[in-house]
Amino acid sequence: MVRYNSPLGQVLIISSVCFLCPGMFNALNGLGGAGQLDTSTSNNANTALYATFCVFSILGGGIVNVCGVRYPTAAACLTYAFYTGSYVFYNHTGHSYLTIVAGCVLGIGAGVLWAAQGVVMVAYPMEHEKGRFISIFWVIFNLGGLIGGLLPFALNFYHSGSLTDAVYLMFVMLECFGALMALMLAPSTEIIRNNGTRASVVDRHSVRRESVEIIRLLANKWMLLLLPMSFTSNFFYGYQFSQYNAAIFTLRTRSFNNLLYWLSQIIGSFVLSLLLDASRWPRQTRGRYAVLITSLAFNAVWAATLVVQLRYTRGMPDTDYTGGPVDFLQGSRAVGPIFLYFFMGMVDAWYQNVAYWVIGTLTNDTKITARYIGFYKGVQSLGAAVSWQIGARKVPFLNQVIGNWILLLASLPTITFESDLISRSLERPCSAPVSSHRHTQHFYHGKT
Repeated sequence: MVRYNSPLGQVLIISSVCFLCPGMFNALNGLGGAGQLDTSTSNNANTALYATFCVFSILGGGIVNVCGVRYPTAAACLTYAFYTGSYVFYNHTGHSYLTIVAGCVLGIGAGVLWAAQGVVMVAYPMEHEKGRFISIFWVIFNLGGLIGGLLPFALNFYHSGSLTDAVYLMFVMLECFGALMALMLAPSTEIIRNNGTRASVVDRHSVRRESVEIIRLLANKWMLLLLPMSFTSNFFYGYQFSQYNAAIFTLRTRSFNNLLYWLSQIIGSFVLSLLLDASRWPRQTRGRYAVLITSLAFNAVWAATLVVQLRYTRGMPDTDYTGGPVDFLQGSRAVGPIFLYFFMGMVDAWYQNVAYWVIGTLTNDTKITARYIGFYKGVQSLGAAVSWQIGARKVPFLNQVIGNWILLLASLPTITFESDLISRSLERPCSAPVSSHRHTQHFYHGKT
């Protein structure tokens, strides 16, 4: 029986919350255009979303530290329901302004939710559990995208237009239930690990102190090293969802691809966790292998994407893809592009898991973790905002492929160096206090 106030118990709760809210958002967004044939509204809404997400991710850590994880997370979940519901209004009026406003509001909520999620996932567990806990979260979270993808696939199997109101309203109900589940989260000061230590000590922070600590992140060398990977880690979503999945596939095949994309994330996360927590190898070796495998896989995926991209220059509804729109029932013609999308999801999971694993090695302090995750998600959201606006401005698809690949290549040296340096430091005797709740600052944190 899992204890309610154990790290695992809380990870299961936050995973379920993310299953119902960000998971449903991913299922919707992964269709390309949020299920609309015209992707321009979704692109502009996502630009607005990630612009505010960028700011409130960085502020989100401070909000969580001052207000706790429970009520801010519940309020954040309601912003997902507002965003999804705005597409019902768009379906009936054709006006996009409410969806764009909802995108801004969702960016605020998402920034807070992901800061809270980061605290629960990487600060609560003990050192040898972090890879497994990240995997548990990623599996449950992406089940949201997987199961959420089943809804539009089933309801739109014989429907070729935009998603119906029924699908959007079903998502809204699930997201509201996620807000109720968030109320089950316990305060971080009540979380007790299996070895008897507490995940957090009572230490109320003022708004002023949190503001100062957030500003200090701009001079933190570990966050600066993480900048390229943070910026790139969601940048490719804009291309993959709208300029690939929404561009060359029929609506029902986009839904089918969605299922495969989130299924591959589950598989990929589980496989990588076996490496990240493999105690028979030193942490440095595990980090090197994880980065190497992720790098090779990502480069292979983008090389294959370039090959497919050379077959078309514009997307649906009048795509010029060779042979016309691809349907999953077309056999051999559909297999290659569909499985490429599957592997896009798998390497995305590896990339994100490596980033969280590196952040998780920096500290066990819940308040520092909230700021670090907030910083990571903030820069990540800045990259996503730029990406979605590139799509909205109709930048040639081929240029987007090349740009994504270059950004990926630029991020690999810094994450390799940071992972290597941190791993070597933790394997020194002086780093032992990291597992103690009383001594959660590493030798490189300085005073916080």
